[in-house]
Amino acid sequence: MSLSIHSDEHYMKQALKQAEMAYEKGEVPVGAVVVVENTIIAKSHNMTEQLTDVTAHAEMLAITAAFDAIGGKYLNECTLYVTLEPCVMCAGALFWAQLGRLVYAAEDPKRGFSLHPKKILHPRTETDHGLLKSQSEELLRQFFARLR
Repeated sequence: MSLSIHSDEHYMKQALKQAEMAYEKGEVPVGAVVVVENTIIAKSHNMTEQLTDVTAHAEMLAITAAFDAIGGKYLNECTLYVTLEPCVMCAGALFWAQLGRLVYAAEDPKRGFSLHPKKILHPRTETDHGLLKSQSEELLRQFFARLR
């Protein structure tokens, strides 16, 4: 593997680092990175508490930063790595962005987009899930145990 080409696992580990940053700030530990041509062009984590904004999910912040980085509104050549399955709001934004590929670690059995009876993502968006699932789930478990 060359220095410029990384694996899906490498990028998901970068998303997990973002989730850990969210955890340290008292945010639900979800992290996201956007990659194009083997380069991370955007990264973020949940900031709903910090920004007092219910839409400040990791995915939303990361795709906004990615739009700025590429100077356009379509992410059809990009891959989003996120530690938790996107919610319906985020999936809707990913649809409009025409995201090329989505890779998420843990499923969200309560609020994940895959629970929706209709396909929410763009028809050309490829999806993969389960990569580093246990690490993501453990971080979420620790966070919610700390709240109880």
